Amino acid sequence: MYRPDIDLSSSGTMDTVSPTPASPMAGIDLRGAELTAARLRSALPRGGADVETVLPKVRPIVQAVAERGADAALEFGASFDGVRPAAVRVPEAALDKALADLDAAVADALRVMIDRARAVHADQRRTDVTTTLGPGATVTERWVPVERVGLYVPGGNAVYPSSVVMNVVPAQAAGVASLVVASPPQAQFDGLPHPTILAAARLLGVDEVWAVGGAQAVALLAYGGTDTGAEWPGFSSDRARSASSPGADAELVPVDMITGPGNIYVTAAKRLCRSRVGIDAEAGPTEIAILADHTADPAHVAADLISQAEHDEMAGSVLVTPSEDLAAATDAELAAQLPTTVHRERVTAALGGRQSAIILVDDLDAGITVVNAYAAEHLEIQTADAAAVAGRIRAAGAVFVGPYSPVSLGDYCAGSNHVLPTAGSARHSSGLSVQTFLRGIHVVDYTEAALKDVSGHVITLAQAEDLPAHGEAIRRRFER
Repeated sequence: MYRPDIDLSSSGTMDTVSPTPASPMAGIDLRGAELTAARLRSALPRGGADVETVLPKVRPIVQAVAERGADAALEFGASFDGVRPAAVRVPEAALDKALADLDAAVADALRVMIDRARAVHADQRRTDVTTTLGPGATVTERWVPVERVGLYVPGGNAVYPSSVVMNVVPAQAAGVASLVVASPPQAQFDGLPHPTILAAARLLGVDEVWAVGGAQAVALLAYGGTDTGAEWPGFSSDRARSASSPGADAELVPVDMITGPGNIYVTAAKRLCRSRVGIDAEAGPTEIAILADHTADPAHVAADLISQAEHDEMAGSVLVTPSEDLAAATDAELAAQLPTTVHRERVTAALGGRQSAIILVDDLDAGITVVNAYAAEHLEIQTADAAAVAGRIRAAGAVFVGPYSPVSLGDYCAGSNHVLPTAGSARHSSGLSVQTFLRGIHVVDYTEAALKDVSGHVITLAQAEDLPAHGEAIRRRFER
């Protein structure tokens, strides 16, 4: 029998929950509990670091880059990561070489990923809509792409060419005219970002890549600057390609918007720069929730929980089930699969953290209530009639329906986007899409007769709000 670590049927919080030595994950029993929104938000497992705590460290970085540009960004990179590239902008020859050297199987897989993502995102583009309110009175909503976007691709525990695809494809589908990818320089590649990142950018037709990472990358994208002008070892200068516009390649043009995931320092920098540029979201650690019943295969459930825990020690993995048998079998499967997991230490830390748990509920209806309150970045539905259950989900970054739609598919080749809201923000926010990169502009076009028809109402409302000059601007148009 599965025995959860804590029973919340009468208590309120989960501060003391931790896994037992025999169980990789903590257990929470919500059977018989009152599942109010307020109680669930305090009781459900949630990790993540507080961005506020690192703002004092990040603010001087942003200020220095705003004042001194590329020099400051490169100095911080050398201090934090022990690598200083020759310049910020990566030569196009390095992108060409990275693609030429890319493993053929990886190249083929990336092409499939790109094609499928483009197919899905192409259907997301909104069309302009004109509403006619009367003769000579129209309001048109025009959708205009953001002009220039910076796409951040992290380094760290893993290499993420998939993040290049997931950020670039919707931006291109939206019609963004200018894209720059920023990714940390790597000492083992002579200060260049990882070659797989460069190859992915080249496959997508992106020719501007900056070798800069962390908070300093966000600041440089936001404020811009001037590149060092130094040559990259082993690559001829790209300046000959810009002979018609001397110095153009030395200017690091600031962007209008920054998207892409990163660590807490990247997130803090995005918060500090958001008054200057738009951002997609403040991304937290990745998370998966699985709503499963007795029909689910515990081996699949355990493998999927492990798959997201592989990202980060702070990653959250949550199973919600009304089945004690499934909870016990999944717990046993986790213990069986962990010894052969490549990143075992990282995964074990994530599964054993306060952000992860196996949660028992009374029935499937209660489970739906719980996962809607949790608002997971990724939500799998592994139940009988999974499609019907998925239709009742109101808060999730992405929903994966049935046993053959695992989150790993969405991470790469489902066609959906994997840049999704975390930390419960799926209650009010969406994942990255074409809409992220579009701005709606209302175009108001009234004739004299159309304005006259509504002028009395405008003047009345202006007077009601004690804004007489507003009404006067209307009245003067009809003075004779």
